[in-house]
Amino acid sequence: MTKKLTILDIAKLAGVGKSTVSRVLTNDPKVKASTREKVQRLIQESGFVPSKSAQIMGGGRTNVIGIILSRLDSASENKVVSAILEVIYAAGYDALIMEGQFSAAKTDEHLAVLQKKDVDGVILFGFTGCDLSSVEKLAHKAVVIAVDSKRVSSVGYDNDGIIKQAMNYMQAQGKQHISFIGVDIKDKTTGLMRLNAYLDYCQSANIKPHYQTGLLNYHSAYELTDLVLMPETEAIVCASDTLAMGVAKRLQELGRSEILVSGVGATDLLAFIFPNTFSIDPGYYAVGKTSADLLIKQLEGGREVMHITQQAFLANPS
Repeated sequence: MTKKLTILDIAKLAGVGKSTVSRVLTNDPKVKASTREKVQRLIQESGFVPSKSAQIMGGGRTNVIGIILSRLDSASENKVVSAILEVIYAAGYDALIMEGQFSAAKTDEHLAVLQKKDVDGVILFGFTGCDLSSVEKLAHKAVVIAVDSKRVSSVGYDNDGIIKQAMNYMQAQGKQHISFIGVDIKDKTTGLMRLNAYLDYCQSANIKPHYQTGLLNYHSAYELTDLVLMPETEAIVCASDTLAMGVAKRLQELGRSEILVSGVGATDLLAFIFPNTFSIDPGYYAVGKTSADLLIKQLEGGREVMHITQQAFLANPS
């Protein structure tokens, strides 16, 4: 046959419905042996290659791992995903990527769709307020990133160590008057944990704290800069690279570019645009690789629930 056949063509040649061919492709055990043999013979003789998307929509075993991000425009989450894809592709899986938008309801909807399609496993980016009850039902078929669950394996960031790394480096540069700009403490990880790490460090190092929290965007950090800026300020620690860019921009305008600014995220653009800055790498690539390796290990029979914390490191000191 010279014509490129479709799944509908195979169904007509076999004298069965399109759905039956789909079930053969996804190894549905309910298909009769004789029908399965006939369809498989036609597929082999015709050289028909089914698309992965057709297999996903057809349900059944797919060799697909679902990935639910918090937001698709997150540079940090995309770094994690790039490592996840590298691992799962090498293991023979494809990915189905969805966006939760920090909505528990939408995340639950995505999980329901992935379960209906019978994907092999799920990697979920957790967030404050995320209802983990649905993903916990997947047990060994799931791994959560950034938040912990007693019933599902997780890979998280060392939020305390991240801020300590930044403060240690600043003190090593002779800075003692260090302020902090973070995220609203309603966010338990990037917000509350990183602020508490700053306050704990200040107490232990006899540093007078000056801090503000707001939204996770450039504009918020830009506006908060004046509120933490004192005549004696020598450095400002930020809970993310996004915030650090807003702070560095405002300091530049105020003629205070001598103030050392740190961020979190290892964004190359930060140090490129603003020389007197550095960033802490939370280990995004390592988190992605670890979470994917862990899930595949579980899909291959591992049943131990594991909670792994990725250590941070200094990315680009000035």
